[in-house]
Amino acid sequence: MYGDMFKGKVAVVTGGARGIGLACAQSLGSLGASVALWDRDAAMAAEAAAGLPHAAGIGMDVTSDADVTRALAATEKALGPVDILVASAGITGPNKTVVDYTVEEWKQVIDVNLVGLFLCNRAVAPGMVARKWGRIVNIASIAGKEGNPNASAYSASKAGVIGFTKSLGKELATSGVLVNCVCPAAIRTDIFKQMTEQHIAFMLSKIPMGRFATVEEAAAMVTWLASPLCSFNNGAVFDLSGGRATY
Repeated sequence: MYGDMFKGKVAVVTGGARGIGLACAQSLGSLGASVALWDRDAAMAAEAAAGLPHAAGIGMDVTSDADVTRALAATEKALGPVDILVASAGITGPNKTVVDYTVEEWKQVIDVNLVGLFLCNRAVAPGMVARKWGRIVNIASIAGKEGNPNASAYSASKAGVIGFTKSLGKELATSGVLVNCVCPAAIRTDIFKQMTEQHIAFMLSKIPMGRFATVEEAAAMVTWLASPLCSFNNGAVFDLSGGRATY
């Protein structure tokens, strides 16, 4: 269906060294894209990039505006101007009630999941607008719609991603740049190591299909949203929830 649809395109995937990010990078790379894997773990990013046809692994921190600027410059030098952003970097934070959360824990989740995503979106958007084509796919979560108990910071951050995506999509609607987000239910990746087994069991119990999504399923949806086939979807929220989402 896709062939070499992404040939000549340059994609940035944040959190690209593992999990959903890596699956997206592999999917885009297999279809002709040059891919920059931005990740806090520079060594893992380099290792992951080595397994792709044309890629670069770049160590960086999405919460640092200076790091985002540096990573974009390094990407453009190595691969060329950025056409696609998949903003996948994220953390869950601890599974605690609101009253047990510390201010520092709360801020860390918001900084990575929402501020970091904002910084990356803001960095790539001007170049895409100047070239009159671009695709931005932000990874939100079903938690941003429903609010998971004992995951208030994560839920709030992902709700923010949804609202941010709608805002930026409207701002860029006539520019040739489309901005959408994906809301997965839980996917078993390394991020599960940050959760309690009780919370994991709760998330599974909410999915009518009775299983977690796979990173490949997430990558398939992201790949379509990043492609020219996606041409009239903008500021939209795409569920990947196994039937959990009800609106």
